[in-house]
Amino acid sequence: MNRIDELIAVVPEAPEYVINWSMIKRTVMRPFVESLKNTKQSPKYHAEGDVWVHTEMVCESLAASNTFRSLSEKQQQELFLAALFHDIGKASTTRFEDGDWHSPRHAEVGANFVREMLWREYGVCGEPDLQNFRETICFLVRYHMTPPYMLEAKDSEKRIIRTASAGELAPDFSIKLLTALSVADSSGRLCKEDSMGTEKHELCAQLAEELACFDVPPVFSSPFTEYAYLSGKNVTPDTELYNDCACRAVMICGLPGTGKDTFIKERYFDYKMISLDDIRSEFGIPPIGSQSEVIRIAKSRMTEMLRKKRDFVFNATNITPDIRSKMISLWMSYKAYVRVVFLETSWNENLRRNIGRDDCVPRYVIEKMLSKLIPPERFEAHEVDWICV
Repeated sequence: MNRIDELIAVVPEAPEYVINWSMIKRTVMRPFVESLKNTKQSPKYHAEGDVWVHTEMVCESLAASNTFRSLSEKQQQELFLAALFHDIGKASTTRFEDGDWHSPRHAEVGANFVREMLWREYGVCGEPDLQNFRETICFLVRYHMTPPYMLEAKDSEKRIIRTASAGELAPDFSIKLLTALSVADSSGRLCKEDSMGTEKHELCAQLAEELACFDVPPVFSSPFTEYAYLSGKNVTPDTELYNDCACRAVMICGLPGTGKDTFIKERYFDYKMISLDDIRSEFGIPPIGSQSEVIRIAKSRMTEMLRKKRDFVFNATNITPDIRSKMISLWMSYKAYVRVVFLETSWNENLRRNIGRDDCVPRYVIEKMLSKLIPPERFEAHEVDWICV
């Protein structure tokens, strides 16, 4: 059995939709059951007890729902696995403070953990369908808490549209799946306060329907409009914005050994390449230790290209939003049209290519980088592409 088949095998099937907890506990969730059983929750919101009890209740609630049963087989697989993993981040984030249990950022931490696990342990990477499958699950885990609170924000429409835009990159993801998971999360608990009642979920779904992004990504008049809207500018999705970009700046993202150099030579051979690896080689700066001087030189060269209004491509791993946003902010200030390209390949192929590099990166370093990797989301630039190479 392929490892991905182990994942799919635990998903309940028609017509009974019976969950085989015995199989789940000895396969997919075997490494996590005890830690989740030992992870306490606030009795105010989780009177049912520990995280594992809650996980079982959520999955049972989901499998019994008409929404789940009406989905395609693949969407059922993605949604059920997201429910199974939705609170896995609580095991490492839960703490007792101010007289109660709290799990700050557990959804974000959980999504990153699930991505690393699916990528390394189950080989869910390197092909568009696998990428879509993996990232749909990760988006669901990452945003599973948001639907009941979206309407409470002043920019509720923008929050819904921004979240729905993830479906441009992971086509199976939608507000429809997200609200289905959130409803199961709400019903799969014993809660003293109905802070996540079904009414809030229904209103969120209704607003997404009105915005035409309930089960499809939102539509914008242009990439300029989309970036402006998603980054908080006072425009509407159908606003026609003037293209005042002075040059094009491309950011390449991906783990070492993915094939970024080859991709650039094939797709951006006429762009000036600014590469952190090249700068290190040029100035004899080792890859381990402070990289502040390498970044300074790269920014200086980017600024020169931006002032001259010349197209360039930035070649580095760029694996986290914080790293990307600092560069993109600089480029945007010079009115560059920004495209972010995320590259991935299969895990085994990634390691094989890395070994063949002159500057081979130690495997433990790549594994550590994978644990931190967050693919770029649609709102980060004018264009965002995920490409398997």
